[in-house]
Amino acid sequence: MVDRLQLDMKKTALVVIDMQKGIVGLQGAPYDSNTVLANVVKLADEFREKEAFVVLVNVGSRDGKDMLRPLTDQPTALAGERPNDWAVIVPELGPKATDHLVTKHQWGAFFGTDLDLQLRRRGIDTIVLCGIATSIGVETTAREAYQYNYQQVFVEDAMTALNAEEHYHTLKYIFPRIGKIRKTDDIIASL
Repeated sequence: MVDRLQLDMKKTALVVIDMQKGIVGLQGAPYDSNTVLANVVKLADEFREKEAFVVLVNVGSRDGKDMLRPLTDQPTALAGERPNDWAVIVPELGPKATDHLVTKHQWGAFFGTDLDLQLRRRGIDTIVLCGIATSIGVETTAREAYQYNYQQVFVEDAMTALNAEEHYHTLKYIFPRIGKIRKTDDIIASL
């Protein structure tokens, strides 16, 4: 049996990972990007209505020189020619005037950004995490948040990966060890 969440909106933030034009257009699994976007928008609207802190994170690089280039067995996408609006948050989501924007340059939203500082200054101890991709930006941010001692709730149907296996692996083996997993409607019901 899953316990019902009780979120204190004064101490809880919604952190949305990489819901930007250049990523939302990717083929997601097990959820398509439109489903994820609809759920993220519902969550953001509810958090804003409750005057809770909403953080919209995007990934970007002006010239690609600040991106990591490890030697790997599988090539990673490096900065190259991208449309000018590649890193822009999708208009359905915002940003709204009350949202805090974070631009990250790596996979996680804490490393090299002011995210931890902004959360702590507001007395936030819990984050509700969603976005794209489950096993990359969302998982890396979750691992960082765990090390900073944040309580976490992962919105399973408001995130997706590049394939279903990656999504379900993270949900089965990583997230249950560092937080709670819920659906969009469960989160909204707890507000």
